[in-house]
Amino acid sequence: MERKDSKHLTVPVWLRPVLFLLVLLAAWQIAVLRHPHQLLPGPVKTADGIADLLQHGLLFKYVVASLFRVTWGFFLAVIVAVPLGLVIGWYRRAEMAFNPILQILRPISPLAWIPIAILWFGVGDLAAVFLIFVGCFLPLLLTVINALRSVPEVYINAGRNFGLGPIQLMRRILYPAIVPRLMTGLRITLGVAWLVVVAAEMIAVNSGLGFLIVDARNAGNRYDLVVAGMVMIGVVGLLLDTGVRSLEKSGALRWAYAEER
Repeated sequence: MERKDSKHLTVPVWLRPVLFLLVLLAAWQIAVLRHPHQLLPGPVKTADGIADLLQHGLLFKYVVASLFRVTWGFFLAVIVAVPLGLVIGWYRRAEMAFNPILQILRPISPLAWIPIAILWFGVGDLAAVFLIFVGCFLPLLLTVINALRSVPEVYINAGRNFGLGPIQLMRRILYPAIVPRLMTGLRITLGVAWLVVVAAEMIAVNSGLGFLIVDARNAGNRYDLVVAGMVMIGVVGLLLDTGVRSLEKSGALRWAYAEER
């Protein structure tokens, strides 16, 4: 008896998340149609809201405003937290001095700083940038300190055997050794920055995607624009995360992932 090979329909890997997303959108639209009196708009009405924002030139303006604040707050946190984390993690006395302060500040939410940010900088970009800096600084600092502790002692001893001084040891041995964990910390912290900017824009500024959500809700309960703003926040956040993940796999960082292949 001959055995017939059955042909199975295989879906490409890249297409599976797209199909799953389409299924979720269809379920969302069906749920809205079955309950038309609910305030939550469906995907069709949300798409109309995005098109309305594009037509009036507001979508690009708000996205750029949010990215501007995130870029400055995140960049300032990186250039301050990474060198300071290397110093604190390397010198034991510095760690003993700063650790109590870090442990006190660490549990405080960045949003708790909103009144102080407004008091110091007023309502505007500086207040939002300060809040993003606060939200990113401590996680990055602790990431660098913990990554430095995990550097194998053999790397440090090898550098000393070659006559490297403290600065050269930090630049040529310690910093390259912590880069893989630092990239992971940067990826997580960038997500925190995007969360903080949305919350800050709801209170401390009058532009950006966070402001769009609050303004749409107050201006006649335009919930289609509210959900449109939420969708754009998710899309931009996904693009930022994808960009950082691509950096993890490129160039000088590939060595860190050689064992996973």
